[in-house]
Amino acid sequence: MSTAVTAPLLRITDLSVAYGVPRRGVGLGTGAALRGASLEVHPGEIVGIIGETGSGKTTLARATVGLTTPAGGTIEFDGRDLTSLRGRDLRDFRRQGRIQLVFQDPLRSLDPDLTVARLVGEPLEVAGGLDATARGERTERALREVGLDPGAVRDRRPGELSGGQRQRVSLARAIVTEPRLLICDEPVSALDVSNRNLVLNLLDRLRRDLGVAVVIIAHDLSSLAGIGDRVAVFYRSRLVEQGPLREVLTRPAHPYTALLVASAPSLGERSAIRPADVRVDRGTAGAADPGRCVFADRCRFAFADCAIQPPQLEVGERWSAACHLAARWSGEATDNTHTPPAHTGTRAKGER
Repeated sequence: MSTAVTAPLLRITDLSVAYGVPRRGVGLGTGAALRGASLEVHPGEIVGIIGETGSGKTTLARATVGLTTPAGGTIEFDGRDLTSLRGRDLRDFRRQGRIQLVFQDPLRSLDPDLTVARLVGEPLEVAGGLDATARGERTERALREVGLDPGAVRDRRPGELSGGQRQRVSLARAIVTEPRLLICDEPVSALDVSNRNLVLNLLDRLRRDLGVAVVIIAHDLSSLAGIGDRVAVFYRSRLVEQGPLREVLTRPAHPYTALLVASAPSLGERSAIRPADVRVDRGTAGAADPGRCVFADRCRFAFADCAIQPPQLEVGERWSAACHLAARWSGEATDNTHTPPAHTGTRAKGER
């Protein structure tokens, strides 16, 4: 779907998070969970957040919903700066349920002692404004929207449901407040193939039928191939590439993204960068020196300029990568010989 003429629903700008840092503005040092991430999500988009464990994906999600306090940067939702909300204003915003987080493991996140009807209707009780009859009607509607028969599951508890049913209950609980943004943290990682496809197709249908924007956090790109609009790739607490999913899968502009594409059996090797061009050993240089390119110790194309972490360089419309050779990788080149980065045609994001 085209989102070029719409304003972003979610705009994250230069967001940094460091656990244990007592206040905003403190230097992040080497223990930062997230460094300077900027990302936009437009209404009705499905955006994938991809990266290995510890790359900053879940930290970004937790900061967006207010479960983690940023050390720097801003998070704007529908034009409102969420990082400035405090006390009652923050509690009121949370009660409205306009942003909902769907956790990875519904068996752990859903109260095992509550029935499905109570679990799904609980956010409406917290939000207030509806009587018991209206809450019941809204609850049943949410269950139907995720493909569950209210009469069959209403009085059951999480332990009595299958994995796919539990995940759909989690989604019903999330959409019952009619949110504008769903953030799903590894929503299919614990499911078998059939239930995985069911949940992904359900998310695609929810964004089409309800107009909700969806952020899907995952480890691999293959789970997004059929439904995603855009993708953002994280590595060692930094956003290293973001852009239209189809273009990124076909012509990744960062070596780490290329490695992810090549390692997904269903995607195949589509990049000018081959897995053999990326070292499998993981040094500590990128993590120990926050000013150095975080991928330099794994990249065979690293050169002198990689002593400095590159900014996000534009390679296309709403497409950028934090690599000095971004334009080369995203172009039509099919060889893998190293060329100096001069005159690559990239520019820092925002430059004109």
